[in-house]
Amino acid sequence: MSTATTTTSESDASKRSTGDGSERPADGASKKRTSDTLTRVAVFVLIAALILGTAPGLAAAQSIGGSDGIGGTVTVEEGETVDSVEAFAGNVIVDGTVTGDVSSVAGNVYVNGEVGGDVSSVSGNLEIDGTVAGDVNAAGGNVILGEDGTVEGEFQVGAGTVVVDGTVNGDAAIAADTIELGETAAIAGDLEYNGSLEGDTGIVAGEISQDSSLGVGFEPALEPIVSWLFALYTLTLNLLLGAALLALFPRFSDDVAERVATAPVRAGLVGLLLLVGIPIALVAIAITIIGIPLSIVGGFLFALFVWVGVVYGRFAVAAWFLSLLGVGNRWLALVVGMVGGAILTQVPIVGGLANFLIFLLGLGALSMALYGQRRQSDESPTPTSREGPAAD
Repeated sequence: MSTATTTTSESDASKRSTGDGSERPADGASKKRTSDTLTRVAVFVLIAALILGTAPGLAAAQSIGGSDGIGGTVTVEEGETVDSVEAFAGNVIVDGTVTGDVSSVAGNVYVNGEVGGDVSSVSGNLEIDGTVAGDVNAAGGNVILGEDGTVEGEFQVGAGTVVVDGTVNGDAAIAADTIELGETAAIAGDLEYNGSLEGDTGIVAGEISQDSSLGVGFEPALEPIVSWLFALYTLTLNLLLGAALLALFPRFSDDVAERVATAPVRAGLVGLLLLVGIPIALVAIAITIIGIPLSIVGGFLFALFVWVGVVYGRFAVAAWFLSLLGVGNRWLALVVGMVGGAILTQVPIVGGLANFLIFLLGLGALSMALYGQRRQSDESPTPTSREGPAAD
């Protein structure tokens, strides 16, 4: 009995040490696993950084029938003709012809060409130096109708500053802190305004009236554009990140989903604790001058961690739901989770609360899975010498 035990121990020890100082196979395997894990983490961080870095610059999808884009700059080139433009972007530039409507949420919108339909915009700046055959319904920081700009329909604008130097062949309703009417301007219809009206009011052919309630009615027409385009933008980023997580860490992703399914209360409480505790810790670190850089880096990493928690939460809940139906496809769970989460964002109050609870589940399960892997790594057998006590 004793001999057998000694032989086994010596055999195990020989697998861990060659006795001549060369690398031990068991230790080498452990190093390989660690190297593989670090490589995957590095690839994931790189992918996440690329997604974050290029999120404002995702290329617009151009098609024969229209121009639809998310991020970056969406451009209708001079001489180009499209049916419509729908964009959530940094810049929207129309130098060519749009036979239909232009609907956008953007930093800057420039209409230098021709628009056959309406222009609906939420932007920092809107400049029209071309022709709009329909109406203009816009909200933004600054709205400018240039000397060469013409609006055939109604001109309904809510902004900080509105400058009218062009032509409005319909009625105008303008709510702004400052409204400037230039010498080259012409308004064929009536002008309703709310704000400080400056310039030559003689350019208005119709009646001029002040309405202090003006501006309230612009938001409802623009809210659907903002909410749905933003939801589509977020859905795209979440799908990209989720695909990277499942491709690089398939077993870990399954572990996170399993923890949500088997211990949802614990996962939710852990997520809530981290959501409250980590920001407090980062603020405490930032109190000292030396700790400010660490706090900034920590804040970025925590934001990335939160994002991953959101994606994992939706994925895990969808995986649990599909498991009840007898479906175990993780890629289907990813799509169902991301789309379901995007739809919930459109549901007032209840949708936001549901998404928050799902996020807490994901954040907590992610933390528990990481801690579990850390413990498993710490508890793995360590190399022993041939002359030491038995490994077991």
